[in-house]
Amino acid sequence: MRPLVVMTFLGFCGYAVLLPVAPLWAVAGGADTGESGLVNGVLLLFTVLTQLFVPRALRRLGWGPTLVVGMVLLGVPAALLAVSDALGPVLALSAARGVGFGVLTVTGSSAVAALVGTERRGEAIGVYGLAVALPNLVLLPAGPWLAENAGFGVVFAISALPLLAVPAALRLASTLHHTAPDLLAAGGGDADPGDPASTAYRRLLRPTLLLLSVTLAGGAVLTFAPQMVSGTTATAGLFLMGLVAALGRWRAGMLADRYGPQRFLWPLVLLTGLGTALVAWSVAEPVEPLVFLVAMVVVGLAYGGLQNLTLVVAFGAVSRRHHHLASAVWNVGFDAGTALGSVAVGAIAVQASFSSAFWLVACLTVAVLPVALRSPSGAR
Repeated sequence: MRPLVVMTFLGFCGYAVLLPVAPLWAVAGGADTGESGLVNGVLLLFTVLTQLFVPRALRRLGWGPTLVVGMVLLGVPAALLAVSDALGPVLALSAARGVGFGVLTVTGSSAVAALVGTERRGEAIGVYGLAVALPNLVLLPAGPWLAENAGFGVVFAISALPLLAVPAALRLASTLHHTAPDLLAAGGGDADPGDPASTAYRRLLRPTLLLLSVTLAGGAVLTFAPQMVSGTTATAGLFLMGLVAALGRWRAGMLADRYGPQRFLWPLVLLTGLGTALVAWSVAEPVEPLVFLVAMVVVGLAYGGLQNLTLVVAFGAVSRRHHHLASAVWNVGFDAGTALGSVAVGAIAVQASFSSAFWLVACLTVAVLPVALRSPSGAR
């Protein structure tokens, strides 16, 4: 777990610090609100496209080359953003970063399932979640402040930290080569006619829909907080959301190991809708900073808790030989929701307002409540 945590932490440092700053960099180059929303949308579009092919890359190339390529593609294009703030180059480099981030996300969650047994999987996902959440806790709110007070160059330097993760990635690859060779051999094929990939996809639909709903809301907040409220309020709100999300993701794993994840799903879906509605209310004119901060706490709790629980559900819904597939599908749901939140809210805000956009997102998140209430089938 140690090299996995180091690789994940450094990789997500490069991702988190740019999530709110890259759109601001495009705005500095002349982009409008809708165009700035495309920056993270393109990043996550290429993330999702890459995630679909990571299981195949692991089978053909192995852990080592796949992990190293991911870290390089996440770090080098981020540093190259300093060359131009024009929208075209920013979008192109965001696409390259998306490929690297797609590799990091799928391999990271796959490695958790490979390294730790079922009885402690929730706890292990919680530790992995901390490595994901801590960069979001510190660097998401700090990114806009650093860009404004220290300059975009400092942010771009921090965003190159994934390059320092290459040694940890190689150590992790060596461990997984010896402890989980069966995953590379199986990787999601259909050798067992009683457990086809089509059945695995069907079983993964439920946790993916639940995850997509919360990342739709979370992605929109993370992308546009600096544009909706004052700099101080945005920094405080992003910090609070990151803190609560980190604690929620960590503790949810232990609760899932003890009581099972099912009983916690529907309350967190309701919290997602409530928090998003509070965001919509708080950013309407006049802006209500205190309500916005409360909303960020509520969204953060649901955002962190559902990330952990849906991954536990996804791994439990399929056999071990389909864990790469479960990781890929879960990450597609995560990043597709984040991308959709970024692009859709930006587009609606241009035509109407941020408040209108977030009211719509709140309605969409609550619409998946029947999925959370339905009992799972075929879980393992």
